[in-house]
Amino acid sequence: MLVFAASDKGGTGRSVTSSNVAYRRALAGDDVCYLDFDFGSPTAAAVFDVPGASRGVAAGGLHSHLQGRHTEPHRIDVWAESEHEELRYRPTGSGRLVLVPGDRDGGEFAIGKDTVRRCVNLFLQLESEFDVVVVDLSAGRSYAVDMVLEATAQPELARVLSRWLVFHRWTHQHVIAAHGLVFGERGIVAGGVERGHDKGALRDSIRFVRAAVPDPESPLWAHVPLAQSEWMRKCDRDLTELAAELDLGYARLLGKIPLEPVLQWREQLITDEDVLASKVAGMPTRQALEELAAALVDEEAWERQ
Repeated sequence: MLVFAASDKGGTGRSVTSSNVAYRRALAGDDVCYLDFDFGSPTAAAVFDVPGASRGVAAGGLHSHLQGRHTEPHRIDVWAESEHEELRYRPTGSGRLVLVPGDRDGGEFAIGKDTVRRCVNLFLQLESEFDVVVVDLSAGRSYAVDMVLEATAQPELARVLSRWLVFHRWTHQHVIAAHGLVFGERGIVAGGVERGHDKGALRDSIRFVRAAVPDPESPLWAHVPLAQSEWMRKCDRDLTELAAELDLGYARLLGKIPLEPVLQWREQLITDEDVLASKVAGMPTRQALEELAAALVDEEAWERQ
């Protein structure tokens, strides 16, 4: 399965949430590969706590491979190379967890036929080797988004299961932006149809993930002034109505992640140690990530329309 993680804006929680989903799928026993296609800012390794590649690798990353300068892209075995204490040893029953980083200071680059061909071959190779391949895309309608739309329209990938997760924060601006990224005149659906994708099939392969969602009923907000509490509830209701109007409502929602200080400030994987031992992260966040990781491979969650 290919999973494309997209967002219209930076700061949506796309990379940190999709990294956590990849981690949770690996803990569940899947072999997982994470591709850092955020070409303008290849920093996924920072989430996995691999310091030597926190801004990408010096050479041999995805930029070099897709541009034809290296035959095989560099791979990082997260279980072996992470400096996170909870990731240093592969847990019993877990699958592989591999990161394919970008090149340090590589930047966005234009695509051509050769680039698309290398992308197709890379996806075919990794899809045959791993259960789940997560592709973290640059924000907005980027070269990375165009590349994967072009690649997945090729006949070789027609039978490969592809799914899209579109991340947005729970704000008025972000809901509108997420709708535009997917359904706008130059959005993912229109761009895919232009390249030969079936419109209905592509729409059905897209689900939304709300990140940094405050819960007005949680203990965190129990002591705010009454006026502020009522204002938060009204905002939440208004956003729910707006999301439904823009086709980002329940039927297309795969999961939502609570507002979590650890994810906002540290941008890291949420481990059991973080929740149960040090208690720096909340149990609701862990549960939300587990549910999202489970929904990713749950056919019923994707049949809901």
